Amino acid sequence: MTLHTTALAVFIVLFLLVTVAGFWAARWRRPLAGIHSLEEWGLAGRSFGTWITWFLIGGDLYTAYTVIAVPAALYAGGAMGFFAVPYAVIAYPYMMLVLPRLWKVCHAHGYVTFADFVRGRYGNRWLSVAIALTGILALMPYIALQLVGMRVVFAAMGLHGEAPLIIAFVVLATYTYSSGLRAPAVIAIVKDVMLYVMVAAALIILPLKLGGYAHIFASANAALGAAAKPASIFLKPQQFLGYSTLAIGSALALMMYPHTATAVLSAKDPNVVRRNAALLPAYSFLLGLIALLGFVALAAGVVTKDTSSAVPLLFIKMFPEWFAGFCLAAIAVGALVPAAIMSIAAANLFTRNLVGEFWHTRLSHKAESTTAKLVSLAVKFGALAFVLKLETATAIQMQLLGGIWIAQIVPSVVLGAFTRWFNAWSLLCGWAAGMAWGTYMAEQLQLKSSVYPLHIFGGTYAMYAAVPALVLNLAIAAVGTLIARAFNAHCTADATVSEDYSG
Repeated sequence: MTLHTTALAVFIVLFLLVTVAGFWAARWRRPLAGIHSLEEWGLAGRSFGTWITWFLIGGDLYTAYTVIAVPAALYAGGAMGFFAVPYAVIAYPYMMLVLPRLWKVCHAHGYVTFADFVRGRYGNRWLSVAIALTGILALMPYIALQLVGMRVVFAAMGLHGEAPLIIAFVVLATYTYSSGLRAPAVIAIVKDVMLYVMVAAALIILPLKLGGYAHIFASANAALGAAAKPASIFLKPQQFLGYSTLAIGSALALMMYPHTATAVLSAKDPNVVRRNAALLPAYSFLLGLIALLGFVALAAGVVTKDTSSAVPLLFIKMFPEWFAGFCLAAIAVGALVPAAIMSIAAANLFTRNLVGEFWHTRLSHKAESTTAKLVSLAVKFGALAFVLKLETATAIQMQLLGGIWIAQIVPSVVLGAFTRWFNAWSLLCGWAAGMAWGTYMAEQLQLKSSVYPLHIFGGTYAMYAAVPALVLNLAIAAVGTLIARAFNAHCTADATVSEDYSG
Protein backbone atom coordinates (compact mmCIF):
# COMPACT_ATOMS: atom_id res chain seq x y z
CA MET A 1 0.00 0.00 0.00
CA THR A 2 1.05 3.64 -0.59
CA LEU A 3 2.68 5.45 2.32
CA HIS A 4 0.40 8.38 3.19
CA THR A 5 3.02 10.79 4.48
CA THR A 6 0.73 13.71 5.37
CA ALA A 7 -1.63 11.48 7.34
CA LEU A 8 1.35 9.85 9.05
CA ALA A 9 2.87 13.23 10.00
CA VAL A 10 -0.40 14.43 11.59
CA PHE A 11 -0.74 11.07 13.34
CA ILE A 12 2.79 11.28 14.81
CA VAL A 13 2.31 14.85 16.10
CA LEU A 14 -0.96 13.94 17.85
CA PHE A 15 0.50 10.71 19.24
CA LEU A 16 3.44 12.64 20.71
CA LEU A 17 1.08 15.14 22.36
CA VAL A 18 -0.87 12.30 23.95
CA THR A 19 2.39 10.71 25.12
CA VAL A 20 3.42 13.95 26.86
CA ALA A 21 -0.01 14.06 28.54
CA GLY A 22 0.48 10.48 29.74
CA PHE A 23 3.78 11.28 31.43
CA TRP A 24 2.45 14.55 32.86
CA ALA A 25 -0.40 12.61 34.48
CA ALA A 26 2.08 11.22 37.04
CA ARG A 27 2.12 14.73 38.58
CA TRP A 28 -1.61 15.34 38.32
CA ARG A 29 -3.33 15.07 41.71
CA ARG A 30 -0.23 13.33 43.00
CA PRO A 31 -0.41 12.69 46.76
CA LEU A 32 2.44 13.97 48.93
CA ALA A 33 3.39 10.40 49.80
CA GLY A 34 3.70 9.54 46.09
CA ILE A 35 2.04 6.82 44.03
CA HIS A 36 3.25 3.96 46.21
CA SER A 37 0.12 1.96 46.94
CA LEU A 38 -2.40 -0.01 44.93
CA GLU A 39 -5.07 2.50 45.98
CA GLU A 40 -3.07 5.35 44.41
CA TRP A 41 -1.49 3.61 41.42
CA GLY A 42 -4.38 1.28 40.52
CA LEU A 43 -7.38 3.45 41.49
CA ALA A 44 -5.90 6.99 41.53
CA GLY A 45 -6.81 7.34 45.21
CA ARG A 46 -10.53 6.83 44.47
CA SER A 47 -10.67 10.57 43.81
CA PHE A 48 -12.34 11.08 40.43
CA GLY A 49 -15.45 13.21 40.14
CA THR A 50 -18.33 12.97 37.68
CA TRP A 51 -16.67 14.32 34.54
CA ILE A 52 -13.32 12.58 34.88
CA THR A 53 -15.14 9.32 35.62
CA TRP A 54 -17.39 9.88 32.60
CA PHE A 55 -14.42 10.27 30.29
CA LEU A 56 -12.58 7.37 31.93
CA ILE A 57 -15.47 4.87 31.74
CA GLY A 58 -16.30 6.06 28.23
CA GLY A 59 -12.69 5.62 27.17
CA ASP A 60 -12.70 2.25 28.89
CA LEU A 61 -15.83 0.82 27.27
CA TYR A 62 -15.64 2.46 23.83
CA THR A 63 -12.27 1.30 22.61
CA ALA A 64 -10.32 1.48 19.38
CA TYR A 65 -11.61 -1.93 18.50
CA THR A 66 -15.17 -0.72 19.11
CA VAL A 67 -14.64 2.00 16.51
CA ILE A 68 -13.27 -0.61 14.12
CA ALA A 69 -15.18 -3.80 14.97
CA VAL A 70 -18.75 -2.52 15.24
CA PRO A 71 -18.73 -0.90 11.77
CA ALA A 72 -16.83 -3.95 10.49
CA ALA A 73 -19.64 -6.19 11.76
CA LEU A 74 -22.19 -4.14 9.80
CA TYR A 75 -19.87 -3.99 6.78
CA ALA A 76 -19.62 -7.80 6.72
CA GLY A 77 -22.88 -9.04 8.22
CA GLY A 78 -25.47 -6.29 7.99
CA ALA A 79 -28.04 -5.63 10.72
CA MET A 80 -26.85 -8.43 13.04
CA GLY A 81 -23.79 -6.37 13.89
CA PHE A 82 -26.00 -3.60 15.28
CA PHE A 83 -26.64 -5.58 18.50
CA ALA A 84 -23.87 -3.52 20.17
CA VAL A 85 -26.20 -0.51 20.34
CA PRO A 86 -29.11 -2.06 22.29
CA TYR A 87 -26.70 -3.86 24.59
CA ALA A 88 -25.15 -0.51 25.52
CA VAL A 89 -28.65 0.84 26.17
CA ILE A 90 -29.45 -2.09 28.48
CA ALA A 91 -26.13 -1.81 30.30
CA TYR A 92 -26.64 1.59 31.93
CA PRO A 93 -29.84 0.93 33.94
CA TYR A 94 -28.08 -2.26 35.07
CA MET A 95 -25.06 -0.11 36.01
CA MET A 96 -27.30 2.26 37.97
CA LEU A 97 -28.75 -0.63 39.96
CA VAL A 98 -25.65 -2.71 40.70
CA LEU A 99 -22.43 -0.71 40.63
CA PRO A 100 -23.19 1.94 43.31
CA ARG A 101 -23.88 -0.90 45.78
CA LEU A 102 -20.62 -2.59 44.87
CA TRP A 103 -18.75 0.72 45.10
CA LYS A 104 -20.04 1.31 48.63
CA VAL A 105 -18.84 -2.03 49.97
CA CYS A 106 -15.52 -1.93 48.11
CA HIS A 107 -14.79 1.57 49.41
CA ALA A 108 -15.72 0.68 52.99
CA HIS A 109 -13.31 -2.27 53.07
CA GLY A 110 -10.55 -1.12 50.75
CA TYR A 111 -11.39 -3.62 48.02
CA VAL A 112 -9.59 -2.91 44.74
CA THR A 113 -11.19 -5.63 42.59
CA PHE A 114 -14.47 -7.52 42.37
CA ALA A 115 -12.51 -10.63 43.39
CA ASP A 116 -11.69 -8.77 46.64
CA PHE A 117 -15.43 -8.23 47.09
CA VAL A 118 -16.18 -11.93 46.53
CA ARG A 119 -13.44 -12.93 48.99
CA GLY A 120 -14.92 -10.72 51.67
CA ARG A 121 -18.52 -11.50 50.80
CA TYR A 122 -18.25 -15.29 50.90
CA GLY A 123 -15.03 -15.93 52.81
CA ASN A 124 -13.95 -18.49 50.22
CA ARG A 125 -10.41 -18.27 48.81
CA TRP A 126 -11.04 -20.54 45.85
CA LEU A 127 -14.11 -18.66 44.64
CA SER A 128 -12.10 -15.44 44.80
CA VAL A 129 -9.25 -17.05 42.84
CA ALA A 130 -11.76 -18.30 40.22
CA ILE A 131 -13.14 -14.77 39.77
CA ALA A 132 -9.62 -13.33 39.45
CA LEU A 133 -8.49 -15.94 36.91
CA THR A 134 -11.65 -15.41 34.86
CA GLY A 135 -11.03 -11.68 34.78
CA ILE A 136 -7.40 -12.05 33.70
CA LEU A 137 -8.24 -14.64 31.03
CA ALA A 138 -10.99 -12.43 29.62
CA LEU A 139 -8.77 -9.34 29.61
CA MET A 140 -5.78 -10.71 27.72
CA PRO A 141 -7.49 -11.04 24.30
CA TYR A 142 -9.26 -7.73 24.94
CA ILE A 143 -5.90 -5.98 25.30
CA ALA A 144 -4.66 -7.82 22.22
CA LEU A 145 -7.59 -6.44 20.23
CA GLN A 146 -6.50 -2.89 21.03
CA LEU A 147 -3.19 -3.79 19.41
CA VAL A 148 -5.08 -5.19 16.44
CA GLY A 149 -6.86 -1.84 16.13
CA MET A 150 -3.57 0.01 16.15
CA ARG A 151 -2.04 -2.35 13.60
CA VAL A 152 -4.99 -1.77 11.24
CA VAL A 153 -4.51 1.99 11.59
CA PHE A 154 -0.80 1.72 10.79
CA ALA A 155 -1.54 -0.48 7.78
CA ALA A 156 -4.08 2.03 6.42
CA MET A 157 -1.36 4.70 6.43
CA GLY A 158 1.01 2.32 4.62
CA LEU A 159 3.11 1.34 7.63
CA HIS A 160 3.76 -2.39 7.93
CA GLY A 161 5.95 -4.59 10.06
CA GLU A 162 6.28 -4.97 13.80
CA ALA A 163 8.29 -1.85 14.67
CA PRO A 164 5.44 0.77 14.80
CA LEU A 165 3.35 -1.43 17.08
CA ILE A 166 6.27 -2.20 19.38
CA ILE A 167 7.21 1.49 19.69
CA ALA A 168 3.62 2.50 20.47
CA PHE A 169 3.26 -0.05 23.22
CA VAL A 170 6.67 0.62 24.76
CA VAL A 171 5.50 4.22 25.15
CA LEU A 172 2.19 3.04 26.62
CA ALA A 173 3.93 0.68 29.03
CA THR A 174 6.31 3.39 30.21
CA TYR A 175 3.78 6.06 31.12
CA THR A 176 1.32 3.55 32.61
CA TYR A 177 4.13 2.26 34.84
CA SER A 178 4.89 5.75 36.12
CA SER A 179 1.41 7.29 36.23
CA GLY A 180 -0.96 4.38 36.89
CA LEU A 181 -4.67 5.07 36.34
CA ARG A 182 -4.09 8.80 36.15
CA ALA A 183 -2.54 8.42 32.66
CA PRO A 184 -5.57 6.88 30.91
CA ALA A 185 -7.85 9.30 32.79
CA VAL A 186 -6.04 12.31 31.28
CA ILE A 187 -5.70 10.74 27.84
CA ALA A 188 -9.38 9.69 27.82
CA ILE A 189 -10.39 13.36 27.74
CA VAL A 190 -8.25 13.97 24.65
CA LYS A 191 -9.44 10.74 23.04
CA ASP A 192 -13.13 11.50 23.50
CA VAL A 193 -12.88 15.01 22.07
CA MET A 194 -11.05 13.64 19.02
CA LEU A 195 -13.57 10.82 18.64
CA TYR A 196 -16.59 13.14 18.68
CA VAL A 197 -14.95 15.42 16.06
CA MET A 198 -14.16 12.38 13.91
CA VAL A 199 -17.68 10.95 14.05
CA ALA A 200 -19.40 14.30 13.54
CA ALA A 201 -17.29 15.02 10.46
CA ALA A 202 -17.72 11.52 9.06
CA LEU A 203 -21.48 11.49 9.41
CA ILE A 204 -22.01 14.97 8.02
CA ILE A 205 -19.40 15.21 5.26
CA LEU A 206 -19.45 11.64 3.92
CA PRO A 207 -23.23 11.43 3.33
CA LEU A 208 -23.02 14.73 1.44
CA LYS A 209 -20.32 13.24 -0.77
CA LEU A 210 -22.20 9.96 -1.25
CA GLY A 211 -25.66 11.32 -2.09
CA GLY A 212 -27.35 11.20 1.30
CA TYR A 213 -28.37 8.48 3.74
CA ALA A 214 -31.12 7.05 1.52
CA HIS A 215 -28.49 6.28 -1.12
CA ILE A 216 -26.07 4.94 1.51
CA PHE A 217 -28.63 2.46 2.88
CA ALA A 218 -29.73 1.37 -0.57
CA SER A 219 -26.14 0.89 -1.74
CA ALA A 220 -25.18 -0.95 1.46
CA ASN A 221 -28.16 -3.29 1.17
CA ALA A 222 -27.31 -4.05 -2.47
CA ALA A 223 -23.65 -4.71 -1.62
CA LEU A 224 -24.58 -7.02 1.28
CA GLY A 225 -27.05 -8.94 -0.87
CA ALA A 226 -24.42 -9.49 -3.56
CA ALA A 227 -21.77 -10.78 -1.12
CA ALA A 228 -20.60 -14.41 -0.99
CA LYS A 229 -22.63 -14.80 2.23
CA PRO A 230 -25.69 -12.61 1.54
CA ALA A 231 -26.88 -10.34 4.34
CA SER A 232 -29.18 -7.37 4.73
CA ILE A 233 -29.53 -4.08 6.57
CA PHE A 234 -32.68 -5.64 8.10
CA LEU A 235 -32.80 -8.48 10.61
CA LYS A 236 -34.26 -11.78 9.45
CA PRO A 237 -36.72 -13.60 11.73
CA GLN A 238 -34.25 -16.43 12.38
CA GLN A 239 -31.79 -13.84 13.72
CA PHE A 240 -34.12 -12.33 16.33
CA LEU A 241 -33.20 -14.65 19.22
CA GLY A 242 -29.48 -14.53 18.52
CA TYR A 243 -29.62 -10.73 18.26
CA SER A 244 -31.56 -10.25 21.50
CA THR A 245 -29.47 -12.72 23.54
CA LEU A 246 -26.27 -11.12 22.23
CA ALA A 247 -27.55 -7.77 23.49
CA ILE A 248 -28.69 -9.08 26.91
CA GLY A 249 -25.71 -11.35 27.53
CA SER A 250 -23.19 -8.72 26.44
CA ALA A 251 -24.81 -6.12 28.71
CA LEU A 252 -24.57 -8.48 31.70
CA ALA A 253 -20.93 -9.19 30.93
CA LEU A 254 -19.87 -5.61 30.16
CA MET A 255 -20.07 -4.37 33.75
CA MET A 256 -18.23 -7.43 35.06
CA TYR A 257 -15.01 -6.84 33.13
CA PRO A 258 -12.14 -5.94 35.48
CA HIS A 259 -11.35 -2.75 33.58
CA THR A 260 -14.94 -1.57 34.15
CA ALA A 261 -14.55 -2.32 37.86
CA THR A 262 -11.27 -0.38 37.96
CA ALA A 263 -12.81 2.70 36.34
CA VAL A 264 -15.92 2.58 38.54
CA LEU A 265 -14.02 2.04 41.82
CA SER A 266 -11.83 5.07 41.07
CA ALA A 267 -14.91 7.32 41.54
CA LYS A 268 -14.97 9.34 44.75
CA ASP A 269 -18.50 8.37 45.85
CA PRO A 270 -21.48 6.26 44.73
CA ASN A 271 -23.35 9.32 43.46
CA VAL A 272 -20.62 9.80 40.86
CA VAL A 273 -21.36 6.25 39.65
CA ARG A 274 -25.10 6.98 39.54
CA ARG A 275 -24.61 10.23 37.61
CA ASN A 276 -22.41 8.41 35.14
CA ALA A 277 -25.05 5.75 34.60
CA ALA A 278 -27.35 8.63 33.61
CA LEU A 279 -24.77 10.44 31.44
CA LEU A 280 -23.04 7.54 29.69
CA PRO A 281 -25.94 6.84 27.28
CA ALA A 282 -24.49 9.77 25.30
CA TYR A 283 -21.86 7.24 24.27
CA SER A 284 -24.62 4.88 23.13
CA PHE A 285 -25.74 7.58 20.72
CA LEU A 286 -22.14 7.94 19.57
CA LEU A 287 -21.87 4.17 19.16
CA GLY A 288 -24.93 4.11 16.92
CA LEU A 289 -23.34 6.75 14.71
CA ILE A 290 -20.04 4.85 14.64
CA ALA A 291 -21.85 1.66 13.62
CA LEU A 292 -23.29 3.41 10.56
CA LEU A 293 -19.77 3.85 9.21
CA GLY A 294 -19.93 0.20 8.17
CA PHE A 295 -22.76 0.99 5.75
CA VAL A 296 -20.98 4.19 4.66
CA ALA A 297 -17.89 2.13 3.76
CA LEU A 298 -20.03 -0.19 1.63
CA ALA A 299 -21.65 2.75 -0.13
CA ALA A 300 -18.24 4.35 -0.70
CA GLY A 301 -17.04 1.23 -2.50
CA VAL A 302 -14.41 0.24 0.08
CA VAL A 303 -13.36 -3.31 -0.76
CA THR A 304 -11.24 -5.35 1.65
CA LYS A 305 -11.05 -8.96 2.79
CA ASP A 306 -10.02 -7.77 6.25
CA THR A 307 -13.25 -6.20 7.47
CA SER A 308 -11.39 -4.54 10.37
CA SER A 309 -9.72 -2.30 7.78
CA ALA A 310 -13.02 -0.95 6.42
CA VAL A 311 -13.21 2.23 8.54
CA PRO A 312 -9.52 3.24 8.31
CA LEU A 313 -9.60 2.68 4.53
CA LEU A 314 -12.82 4.71 4.32
CA PHE A 315 -11.11 7.68 6.00
CA ILE A 316 -8.05 7.42 3.78
CA LYS A 317 -10.24 7.23 0.67
CA MET A 318 -12.78 9.94 1.44
CA PHE A 319 -11.01 12.57 3.56
CA PRO A 320 -8.06 14.89 2.86
CA GLU A 321 -4.90 13.23 4.15
CA TRP A 322 -4.40 15.64 7.05
CA PHE A 323 -7.89 14.94 8.41
CA ALA A 324 -7.57 11.21 7.76
CA GLY A 325 -4.43 11.37 9.93
CA PHE A 326 -6.46 13.08 12.67
CA CYS A 327 -9.18 10.40 12.50
CA LEU A 328 -6.68 7.54 12.56
CA ALA A 329 -4.91 9.15 15.53
CA ALA A 330 -8.27 9.27 17.35
CA ILE A 331 -8.67 5.52 16.81
CA ALA A 332 -5.09 4.82 17.96
CA VAL A 333 -5.52 6.94 21.09
CA GLY A 334 -8.74 5.01 21.61
CA ALA A 335 -6.55 1.92 21.88
CA LEU A 336 -4.15 3.41 24.42
CA VAL A 337 -6.79 4.30 27.03
CA PRO A 338 -8.48 0.90 27.41
CA ALA A 339 -5.22 -1.01 27.00
CA ALA A 340 -3.75 0.95 29.91
CA ILE A 341 -6.81 0.44 32.13
CA MET A 342 -7.05 -3.25 31.23
CA SER A 343 -3.41 -3.89 32.06
CA ILE A 344 -3.85 -2.07 35.39
CA ALA A 345 -6.97 -4.11 36.14
CA ALA A 346 -5.19 -7.39 35.35
CA ALA A 347 -2.25 -6.31 37.54
CA ASN A 348 -4.62 -5.47 40.41
CA LEU A 349 -6.22 -8.91 40.18
CA PHE A 350 -2.92 -10.75 40.00
CA THR A 351 -1.40 -8.82 42.89
CA ARG A 352 -4.36 -8.80 45.27
CA ASN A 353 -6.13 -12.05 44.47
CA LEU A 354 -3.43 -14.45 43.31
CA VAL A 355 -0.14 -13.33 44.88
CA GLY A 356 -1.95 -11.83 47.87
CA GLU A 357 -3.93 -15.00 48.54
CA PHE A 358 -0.98 -17.36 48.56
CA TRP A 359 1.96 -15.24 49.71
CA HIS A 360 3.09 -16.24 53.19
CA THR A 361 2.85 -12.68 54.55
CA ARG A 362 0.65 -9.73 53.60
CA LEU A 363 2.36 -7.46 51.08
CA SER A 364 3.09 -3.88 52.13
CA HIS A 365 1.42 -1.06 50.18
CA LYS A 366 4.66 -0.32 48.35
CA ALA A 367 5.30 -4.00 47.57
CA GLU A 368 1.74 -4.31 46.20
CA SER A 369 2.13 -1.31 43.90
CA THR A 370 5.58 -2.44 42.72
CA THR A 371 4.29 -5.93 41.97
CA ALA A 372 1.28 -4.52 40.13
CA LYS A 373 3.49 -2.23 38.02
CA LEU A 374 5.67 -5.15 36.95
CA VAL A 375 2.66 -7.33 36.21
CA SER A 376 1.08 -4.58 34.11
CA LEU A 377 4.24 -4.52 32.00
CA ALA A 378 4.15 -8.30 31.61
CA VAL A 379 0.48 -8.21 30.61
CA LYS A 380 1.07 -5.56 27.93
CA PHE A 381 4.02 -7.32 26.40
CA GLY A 382 2.25 -10.67 26.65
CA ALA A 383 -0.60 -9.20 24.61
CA LEU A 384 1.91 -7.71 22.18
CA ALA A 385 3.58 -11.11 21.70
CA PHE A 386 0.13 -12.68 21.24
CA VAL A 387 -0.71 -10.30 18.40
CA LEU A 388 2.70 -10.47 16.73
CA LYS A 389 2.87 -14.27 16.74
CA LEU A 390 -0.75 -15.18 16.03
CA GLU A 391 -3.26 -14.17 13.38
CA THR A 392 -5.75 -11.36 13.97
CA ALA A 393 -8.59 -13.87 13.67
CA THR A 394 -7.25 -15.74 16.71
CA ALA A 395 -7.39 -12.62 18.88
CA ILE A 396 -10.97 -11.95 17.75
CA GLN A 397 -11.97 -15.55 18.45
CA MET A 398 -10.43 -15.45 21.91
CA GLN A 399 -12.31 -12.23 22.64
CA LEU A 400 -15.58 -14.00 21.77
CA LEU A 401 -14.65 -16.67 24.30
CA GLY A 402 -13.67 -14.03 26.87
CA GLY A 403 -17.16 -12.54 26.74
CA ILE A 404 -18.69 -15.95 27.45
CA TRP A 405 -16.29 -16.47 30.36
CA ILE A 406 -16.76 -13.11 32.06
CA ALA A 407 -20.55 -13.55 32.11
CA GLN A 408 -20.05 -16.51 34.44
CA ILE A 409 -19.02 -14.29 37.36
CA VAL A 410 -22.42 -12.54 37.39
CA PRO A 411 -23.94 -14.82 40.08
CA SER A 412 -21.06 -14.34 42.52
CA VAL A 413 -20.68 -10.58 42.03
CA VAL A 414 -24.07 -9.18 41.03
CA LEU A 415 -26.26 -11.43 43.16
CA GLY A 416 -23.70 -11.17 45.95
CA ALA A 417 -24.33 -7.42 46.07
CA PHE A 418 -27.98 -8.03 46.97
CA THR A 419 -28.22 -11.29 48.91
CA ARG A 420 -26.31 -13.52 51.29
CA TRP A 421 -28.38 -16.57 50.34
CA PHE A 422 -25.97 -18.42 48.03
CA ASN A 423 -23.43 -20.95 49.26
CA ALA A 424 -19.85 -20.21 48.16
CA TRP A 425 -19.01 -23.76 47.09
CA SER A 426 -22.25 -23.97 45.09
CA LEU A 427 -21.34 -20.73 43.32
CA LEU A 428 -17.92 -22.19 42.54
CA CYS A 429 -19.51 -25.34 41.08
CA GLY A 430 -21.91 -23.23 39.02
CA TRP A 431 -19.02 -21.10 37.76
CA ALA A 432 -17.06 -24.21 36.73
CA ALA A 433 -20.06 -25.69 34.90
CA GLY A 434 -20.83 -22.41 33.11
CA MET A 435 -17.19 -21.98 32.07
CA ALA A 436 -16.98 -25.57 30.80
CA TRP A 437 -20.23 -25.51 28.83
CA GLY A 438 -19.62 -22.02 27.43
CA THR A 439 -16.16 -23.07 26.26
CA TYR A 440 -17.58 -26.27 24.75
CA MET A 441 -20.19 -24.34 22.75
CA ALA A 442 -17.58 -21.87 21.49
CA GLU A 443 -15.29 -24.74 20.53
CA GLN A 444 -18.11 -26.45 18.63
CA LEU A 445 -18.47 -23.23 16.64
CA GLN A 446 -14.68 -23.32 16.06
CA LEU A 447 -14.50 -19.93 17.82
CA LYS A 448 -15.85 -18.29 14.65
CA SER A 449 -19.12 -17.20 16.22
CA SER A 450 -20.68 -16.96 19.66
CA VAL A 451 -24.27 -17.68 18.54
CA TYR A 452 -24.82 -21.36 19.27
CA PRO A 453 -27.71 -23.48 17.86
CA LEU A 454 -29.11 -24.99 21.06
CA HIS A 455 -31.23 -28.13 20.57
CA ILE A 456 -33.85 -28.34 23.34
CA PHE A 457 -37.53 -29.34 23.62
CA GLY A 458 -37.52 -30.65 20.07
CA GLY A 459 -36.48 -27.34 18.55
CA THR A 460 -33.33 -25.43 17.65
CA TYR A 461 -32.71 -22.04 19.21
CA ALA A 462 -29.72 -20.02 18.02
CA MET A 463 -28.58 -17.86 20.94
CA TYR A 464 -25.51 -16.22 22.45
CA ALA A 465 -23.57 -19.04 24.13
CA ALA A 466 -22.98 -17.00 27.30
CA VAL A 467 -26.71 -17.01 28.08
CA PRO A 468 -27.41 -20.79 28.32
CA ALA A 469 -24.04 -21.21 30.10
CA LEU A 470 -25.11 -18.58 32.64
CA VAL A 471 -28.52 -20.25 33.09
CA LEU A 472 -26.77 -23.55 33.87
CA ASN A 473 -24.41 -21.71 36.21
CA LEU A 474 -27.31 -20.15 38.14
CA ALA A 475 -29.25 -23.42 38.28
CA ILE A 476 -26.33 -25.36 39.77
CA ALA A 477 -25.58 -22.54 42.24
CA ALA A 478 -29.22 -22.43 43.36
CA VAL A 479 -29.68 -26.21 43.65
CA GLY A 480 -26.32 -26.59 45.38
CA THR A 481 -27.26 -23.88 47.88
CA LEU A 482 -30.58 -25.58 48.65
CA ILE A 483 -28.76 -28.87 49.28
CA ALA A 484 -26.12 -27.16 51.42
CA ARG A 485 -28.77 -25.42 53.48
CA ALA A 486 -30.63 -28.70 53.92
CA PHE A 487 -27.47 -30.04 55.59
CA ASN A 488 -26.96 -26.77 57.51
CA ALA A 489 -23.86 -25.87 55.46
CA HIS A 490 -24.67 -22.18 55.30
CA CYS A 491 -22.52 -19.68 53.45
CA THR A 492 -20.52 -17.67 55.97
CA ALA A 493 -18.88 -14.41 55.04
CA ASP A 494 -15.74 -12.98 56.55
CA ALA A 495 -16.25 -10.95 59.69
CA THR A 496 -14.95 -7.92 57.80
CA VAL A 497 -18.16 -7.77 55.79
CA SER A 498 -20.93 -7.81 58.33
CA GLU A 499 -22.94 -4.64 57.59
CA ASP A 500 -25.90 -4.62 55.25
CA TYR A 501 -25.51 -3.59 51.64
CA SER A 502 -28.31 -1.09 51.38
CA GLY A 503 -27.84 2.21 49.60
